[in-house]
Amino acid sequence: MMLAATRRIAPLASRRFLLASGAGCQKRLNSSDNSNQMTVRDALNQAMEEEMARDDKVYLLGEEVAQYNGAYKVTRGLLDKFGSRRVIDTPITEMGFTGLAVGSAFSGLKPICEFMTFNFAMQAIDQIINSAAKTHYMSGGVVHCPIVFRGPNGAAAGVAAQHSQDYSAWYGAVPGLKVLSPWSSEDAKGLLKAAIRDPNPVVFLENELEYGTSHPMSDAAMQDDFVLPIGKAKIERQGEDITIVANSRFVGWSMKAAEKLEKESGISCEVINLRTIKPMDMDTIANSVKKTNHIITVEGAWASFGVGSEIAGCIMESDAFDYLDAPMIRVAGADVPTPYAGNLEEFAFPDDKIIARTVQDVLSKKIGAL
Repeated sequence: MMLAATRRIAPLASRRFLLASGAGCQKRLNSSDNSNQMTVRDALNQAMEEEMARDDKVYLLGEEVAQYNGAYKVTRGLLDKFGSRRVIDTPITEMGFTGLAVGSAFSGLKPICEFMTFNFAMQAIDQIINSAAKTHYMSGGVVHCPIVFRGPNGAAAGVAAQHSQDYSAWYGAVPGLKVLSPWSSEDAKGLLKAAIRDPNPVVFLENELEYGTSHPMSDAAMQDDFVLPIGKAKIERQGEDITIVANSRFVGWSMKAAEKLEKESGISCEVINLRTIKPMDMDTIANSVKKTNHIITVEGAWASFGVGSEIAGCIMESDAFDYLDAPMIRVAGADVPTPYAGNLEEFAFPDDKIIARTVQDVLSKKIGAL
């Protein structure tokens, strides 16, 4: 199975996995929408500003979040509005400032703890797992931990292996954590506001390559009371022939592949944006499979023990399995540390061409013919 999953990301000469092309992909997808446009960066910023204005227990800390306006300018302007008591620059010590944040959450505050990349959160893994995730249970429900851990997750462009890992499955495996993975600007704003209001620890996995991407925002999403439900996926595109389940920026590649397949081959793809890794909305996925009878998953993490593997296991254990006409295939990153060299990095992750080719492969197979 692993060899099959890896084979799905075979090189294509025309692939481009760069910041500029990724943003262009999303802008083309949204060019026909006449609603408000907002970048993911601004949506995150707006969510934090609104929640900090709403609740004076909410505060932000992390490296360069204050005077520098954030390493990716996501926290721009918050220091000027809320002051240094609520927007706090920390030393370069993830274990230290994460421990402070968790302790303050135990004491009734609501910290937003930013990591410059979730790869650096490995320095604070004991605080996130053993303190934040487990204490509510171990205290018999007495001690609460309303905290949000947020920052970029997964590969960016040219940042090499130690800055490129996707931690969706890692945190999704931990009881006590909720794990969110937004794609669009509406996702970013609505889910981050929900995370800040949630009484539990929430891991909020953003993507650096999406920060500057513009998406349409509905009138409702522009309001300060806009909150999306945690644990509910969104069907971004209705379809009849196959289900594509993706999260984060790979929703965009899946949407582009679906458009291409419909235009060139008449294939109707249903694209599901997970939004929440844990708790996962298996009802939406299962109902879609019962309609299309085919499914692939798309993610930027390794195929081994990943989100796609969890979805496959859940389908096997549900009645949705009886509706499948062909085996599910996981489309994922190569099982290697992310290369630094640009030409190799381009081949390490799926894009719309890989997704489209996999869809055609699945639709050409039958379980009984294997």
